[in-house]
Amino acid sequence: MVGKGFRQRSVLAAATLGGVILIAASASAQTAAPTFSKDVAPILQNKCQECHQPNSIAPMSLITFAESRPWARSIKTRVSTRQMPPWHIDQSVGVQKFKNDMSLTQKEIDTIVAWVDGGAPQGDAKDMPAPKPIAADNSWKGVRDGFGEPDLVIRSSEYKMPAKGQDVWYRPMSEIPITEPRWVKMVEIRPTNLKARKVLHHSIAYQVLSADNVASVNTGTANGPAAAATPEDLVNRRPQLMEWAIGKGYDLFTPGTGKMIMPGEKLSWDQHLHPAGEEIDAGSEIALWLYPKGQEPTKRSYLIGFTGLQRRGFLDIAPNSISHTEGFTVLKENTLITNFQPHFHLRGKAMEVRAILPDGSTEVVSYVGKFNFNWMTNYIYADDAAPAFPKGTIIQVSAWYDNTKANPNNPDPDQWVGYGDRTVDEMAHAWMNVVYLTDAEYKAHVDAKKARQTNESPRQ
Repeated sequence: MVGKGFRQRSVLAAATLGGVILIAASASAQTAAPTFSKDVAPILQNKCQECHQPNSIAPMSLITFAESRPWARSIKTRVSTRQMPPWHIDQSVGVQKFKNDMSLTQKEIDTIVAWVDGGAPQGDAKDMPAPKPIAADNSWKGVRDGFGEPDLVIRSSEYKMPAKGQDVWYRPMSEIPITEPRWVKMVEIRPTNLKARKVLHHSIAYQVLSADNVASVNTGTANGPAAAATPEDLVNRRPQLMEWAIGKGYDLFTPGTGKMIMPGEKLSWDQHLHPAGEEIDAGSEIALWLYPKGQEPTKRSYLIGFTGLQRRGFLDIAPNSISHTEGFTVLKENTLITNFQPHFHLRGKAMEVRAILPDGSTEVVSYVGKFNFNWMTNYIYADDAAPAFPKGTIIQVSAWYDNTKANPNNPDPDQWVGYGDRTVDEMAHAWMNVVYLTDAEYKAHVDAKKARQTNESPRQ
């Protein structure tokens, strides 16, 4: 038999051991708890501070602990629901590899949530990462992302936008100051000053072509019978260096592709401004990063607004309702799609781009289910993820609109909304840059994609 004293000592030892384990576990948990200095600041620095810094477009700065701590609960809400950073592409369908992905990983989101739930502690200030330079002016995103200074900047004249009044469409012209043909590999448009961001809704830089640059005219898509081109066809044939809208960055063309500019050409600006309660001088400027001489590309990139409407100029959104439209565009050539940027106004809710292939099969290209009017995000596909489709494919753009009070951007859910260029009107299209491929190039693309999928598939 085991003695009573032995049993008491065993119970005491077990209790002591359990206490030690609990204390150790508690100490380990405390050590692992995220702090601002060590865990959260690096995330904010890499993914948030580009906008959340003094004098930038965000409503508050998130540079220091003192600036960030009052917003802790709001930060948790925004990142856990993936409202911020503004990367709203659906992560369950379509292309999932991008060149400009600004989204948070699930691990980063979990870290921020755990930090807030743990009382949002500062931690040791010595753990703070070295600060990044604060943008002192209206800087180029392409420069901040490491592409270097642009080779050429072309500026429009400015319009004095009144504090109150109707929307304005300002369409000046600018010279393209070059003396020899050059190829463009990346473009970025921005308002001419920080205040102009309050009133400039969109800006398009159309090319006024020379007689030697007719290949820049898009002829690879159609929205109607060839014998009678539709208005969409005519719009999509007009060559554009870039379209910019609120919250957009740059267009980076696929390697080996670009846009050609020639001596004597001009830019025709189409700038939409709306009043913001104060008088502001506003215009646009475009930065061009050029291919070095001797490294000219072999393919042209065409910017196309793939329509989400069956008939241009017709849209009927009833008050206090969710509405849906569809638009269809035929690819007349084998086509590589290199990016996706949904475009709506204030009632925009969601957009899906789907390819209907000649054999009847379908493929979702991209889907944004939580569109935000203040962030016209451009999703640039990674080179090995950009989809290509054969000639005869139909690109279907499905668009949904929220004209209810649940939409925080909706100025008046009791109003009927039709098609129009004003901010309070509505439209729907997907801006996508495309490159046309020969039959041999398309086959090579498909074969390379199959080989990648075979190599990436899990092995038994």
